Amino acid sequence: MRTVPFLRAQWRFVAILNYDVERSALAALVPRGTELHEWRGHTYLSVVGFLFQGTRVLGLPIPFHRDFEEVNLRFYVRRKTDEGWRRAVVFVKEMVPRTAIAMVARALYNENYVAVPMSHDFKRALDGSKRIESVSYRWTLAGRQNRLSLSVGCDPGPLVSGSREEFIAEHYWGYSVQRDGGTCEYQVKHPPWRVAPAIHAELDCDVDRVYGDALGQFLRARPVSAFLAEGSEVTVSHGVRLVG
Repeated sequence: MRTVPFLRAQWRFVAILNYDVERSALAALVPRGTELHEWRGHTYLSVVGFLFQGTRVLGLPIPFHRDFEEVNLRFYVRRKTDEGWRRAVVFVKEMVPRTAIAMVARALYNENYVAVPMSHDFKRALDGSKRIESVSYRWTLAGRQNRLSLSVGCDPGPLVSGSREEFIAEHYWGYSVQRDGGTCEYQVKHPPWRVAPAIHAELDCDVDRVYGDALGQFLRARPVSAFLAEGSEVTVSHGVRLVG
């Protein structure tokens, strides 16, 4: 019997800004049963903005909750299983403009979702193509407007094996710490994304207020890399509690 995924949607125009972070700053946030996942000795935080389109929860479209923005802060972990390593993300904070979405995610996954006013802008290239040239995601928190913006100068292409972009994009599991200290695991399925490197990326944000000063100190620096992914259809499985 085929199980209906918890969530199915298109994730589009995925802007990803990546920052070097000290392992010690994330140690207390690592879910039980997982370990930090590094790339060539570097540990990364990523600020990610994207657009949900055509969202369905348990196979059903929810009126007024199908198309919306999300901006999240995440880092990378892995977990050893009998089938090998599961490469995963852990979300520090996720912002959406829909209160119901935030409430469901907090209740079922204990993810740190908050609902805030949000908007976005896209600019297409002037060369006659349909290529997206720049994206901008904005959100308001405590009366201050924050913005993630990124621009590219070429068409997206396949991920390069072994690259930092591949490391960032190719994580297909999620883990979240539960209220009692346990761990919830869920799978995120999508095809490999085509990406374009950023020629400009900026996070105009009160990072201490939004994310706390322990992580804000790293987000005040320039991103060490940034890219725009086309995105695709994505399915998110039901959460499963890890035993042990």
